[in-house]
Amino acid sequence: MRLLIRVMEARNLPATDSNGLSDTYVKVQLGKQKFKTKVVKKNLNPNWGEEFSLRVEDMNEEVLISVLDEDKYFNDDFVGQLKVPVSLIFDADNKSLGTAWYALQPKNKKSKIKDCGEILLGICFSQNNLFVDLNNNGDQASQLMKNADVITGVPSRPCGGLSSSSSSGRFEELAPPKEEKSCSQKKFAVRIVQMFNKNSDTASFASNRGLDNTGLPETAEPEACDDESDDPSSPGDFVEVMREMESKDTGNEIPSNLPGGVLVDQFYIIAPQDLNSLLFSPDSSFPRSLADLQGNTEQEFGPWRFESDGETLKRVVTYIKAATKLIKAVKATEEQTYVKADGKVFAVLLSVSTPDVMYGSTFKTELLYCITPGPEMPLGEQTSHLVISWRMNFLQSTMMKGMIESGARQGLKDSFEQFASTLSQNVKPVDVKDIGSTKEQVLASLEAEPQSDWKLAVQYFANFTVVSTFFIGLYALVHIWRCPLSPIQGLEFVGLDLPDSIGELIVCGVLVLQCERVLQLLSRFMQARVQKGSDHGVKAQGEGWLLTVALLEGSNLAAVSSSGFCDPYVVFTCNGQTRTSSIRFQKSDPLWNEIFEFDAMDEPPSVLDVEVYDFDGPYDDITSLGHTEINFVKSNVSDLSDVWIPLRGKLAQACQSKLHLRIFLNNTRGNNVVQEYLNKMEKEVGKKITLRSPQTNSAFQKLFGLPSEEFLINDFTCQLKRKMLLQGRLFLSARIIGFHANLFRQKTKFFFLWEDIEDIQVYSPTLSSIGSPTIVITLRLGRGMDARHGAKTQDEDGRLKFHFQSFVSFNVAHRTIMALWKARALTPEQTAEIVEEESEAKILQTEESLFGLEDVNLSEVYSSGVSVPQLQLRYQVEDVPSKPRGCHVHVFIGIAWQKRTKHQKRITKNIISNLEDRLKMVFSVVEREFLNR
Repeated sequence: MRLLIRVMEARNLPATDSNGLSDTYVKVQLGKQKFKTKVVKKNLNPNWGEEFSLRVEDMNEEVLISVLDEDKYFNDDFVGQLKVPVSLIFDADNKSLGTAWYALQPKNKKSKIKDCGEILLGICFSQNNLFVDLNNNGDQASQLMKNADVITGVPSRPCGGLSSSSSSGRFEELAPPKEEKSCSQKKFAVRIVQMFNKNSDTASFASNRGLDNTGLPETAEPEACDDESDDPSSPGDFVEVMREMESKDTGNEIPSNLPGGVLVDQFYIIAPQDLNSLLFSPDSSFPRSLADLQGNTEQEFGPWRFESDGETLKRVVTYIKAATKLIKAVKATEEQTYVKADGKVFAVLLSVSTPDVMYGSTFKTELLYCITPGPEMPLGEQTSHLVISWRMNFLQSTMMKGMIESGARQGLKDSFEQFASTLSQNVKPVDVKDIGSTKEQVLASLEAEPQSDWKLAVQYFANFTVVSTFFIGLYALVHIWRCPLSPIQGLEFVGLDLPDSIGELIVCGVLVLQCERVLQLLSRFMQARVQKGSDHGVKAQGEGWLLTVALLEGSNLAAVSSSGFCDPYVVFTCNGQTRTSSIRFQKSDPLWNEIFEFDAMDEPPSVLDVEVYDFDGPYDDITSLGHTEINFVKSNVSDLSDVWIPLRGKLAQACQSKLHLRIFLNNTRGNNVVQEYLNKMEKEVGKKITLRSPQTNSAFQKLFGLPSEEFLINDFTCQLKRKMLLQGRLFLSARIIGFHANLFRQKTKFFFLWEDIEDIQVYSPTLSSIGSPTIVITLRLGRGMDARHGAKTQDEDGRLKFHFQSFVSFNVAHRTIMALWKARALTPEQTAEIVEEESEAKILQTEESLFGLEDVNLSEVYSSGVSVPQLQLRYQVEDVPSKPRGCHVHVFIGIAWQKRTKHQKRITKNIISNLEDRLKMVFSVVEREFLNR
């Protein structure tokens, strides 16, 4: 049997803080069950509005309701309390005390404060949770009634009594008799009889129990706690609440995944609203079956309620979490809040607190459920995309943070594996192969809107300019036809008829301007018809990463002409390739249904630029109606299969313009694409690049929140130069360059695209760079603003500059950065210029040292002109143009130290001196040998 207690509000509470206010909360206790409300800060008339469900095991127990003042540094201060016997509630009409104001009492009679304020409570028994089912267990009920008749037939004295003061409104328990155990059994039997028999015979038992109910306070609003009528979380009301949430939706964006990682990412064959109901509806059996599987007990679901602002929808779920190998069974409180619910997209944030575990008061585990529409299946079934992400929200710092995160990660992983398995038994998941196969079916279903040339011509030319020009011209022709020829006068001659007045001159000027405008419209219309086919249906060539964009429609495009419409067309640009749509005449909500394919690329694309233009603006120059950028690094490709993209720009933002796109990115080379790309980069870098393990790539993707197709190429330890040097690691992948540092638990993390880089320079070693060369990366104007906290300076044009220094292997790091930048961001002409500059520099570097150590700088120790045609030596030998039978020999030496020593300079000097003398002797002998031949 469950007892429901609604803690609503309090009034006239005494002040316990020095500021004359209180930070109050309510604690409800029945036996070993304890619950508490939220804390209302600085308020003597707080409003809580929370409900608790208590399990009743003994009718002699009493509910203790205490009001306390929260104190962060000392014990919480006592405000007032109230004791309510359970038996008194059971004996009331409909087993409910209704909603009433109760006077709070001090802890003891010696307390100085007598007036502790009042609290508004709703107390009743739940009629839906009886431990005996009348329908299914009728035999058990009848047997219990017989047993009760036998027990109550024995004469007995009253088991106890209650007295109450109507003036104070409090309940006080009388001392129980000595035969407490036997009396409680008799009383329990009477309660069972009353539960199954509502007639007057049962009522007679209540009159003989010695209970006095005259002390009940006057109720402010008599109500029976009937869950079916008052509970807002009943199934029918949940649908109404979702409709109300949909009506209140402001169009805010879907929240991004939490940084802890993704636990579930799966498509299911079910409508989004149905999946939302399955997971969060009060009548859904899925949460209960999942709790049984995971071993969670005593699960209680609070009702869905709107907060005081009327916008936030919340409910509280409590349960006993099953014990694990490391942690015993603990109580968990889960607060579920709807972040977004617009009928198609649902986002629910769960905040789970477990204060009973070690350090449980220092953190909360947060989970984000995102339900979005998925691609339509071949048979027309709706699909939903469920993504569950998590993070740890630390309320205060603790040295055990890393251990807590590690333990929570493993526990969540195991729990949500069971979650996904249980959900798959209720809803059929969608195979990834099936989603890929639907691409062709989705694109095949698109049909371009048929355009009639005559219809378009009427729409295009049906404007004031053309119509007025036609009538003025017709009027002039009728005038010429009806008027006789005028005599030649003034400066006129045969064949030249000039205006005879100012009025005629103005009319002629207007006609000329109107005709010019009409001819311009006609010329633009003919050019647009030439562009009618656009790039729609042009198939991609090659193998690699294939990008397919389906342009469906536009919404609320800005009107830039006097007609109130525009003539829009869209230009897509990706990796230097451009695709252009056809022009839609006189449309503000155009329908295209056109498909564009980009030729295969060796690496996944980073950005797709989208620009919308008006073909016939108010001036000769084309007008931009808006633009946007689709970042594949920050977006999940599956989320782009059907998406509305808002446009940016003054005109677009003023009109809230949008484009409806379907974007697909496929890899036709399979799993070998990564290794092929690394082999290509090895030739550019001149050093072996090792393929990273899946675990390393997964950690890299999680660190920067990257999609699954991103892979790590190399990483280097270095220093980021800002106001202070920051030691960290520089991560390089095919599409991004990122930096991460964790100094004294202060994390610094950022990344930007290779396409964002405008220039890379190397500064010579200085004292401030600790004798190390510095790589300075300059971004393009307006790019990389998310990473501006890592930039050292910003030049006069507003471009960000990043300084990296103190590389362990500067040459390898510099070559890798330059190779990746040239492969992603530079045009072939820019790449040729850089190669030419590097060849002119003639900087000689060794690829590998003899001992497999890092690269070292080489210095020339010998140079001489030798009268020898050519030597087969491992030295640099160059022809000397002035000597047909001569060559020039350069010998370089580099020393790699395996261990530091204070005598490095002396040893280096001796080696170079001895080697120089030996080389002079060797080449003098070689020269004499060839001269003597």
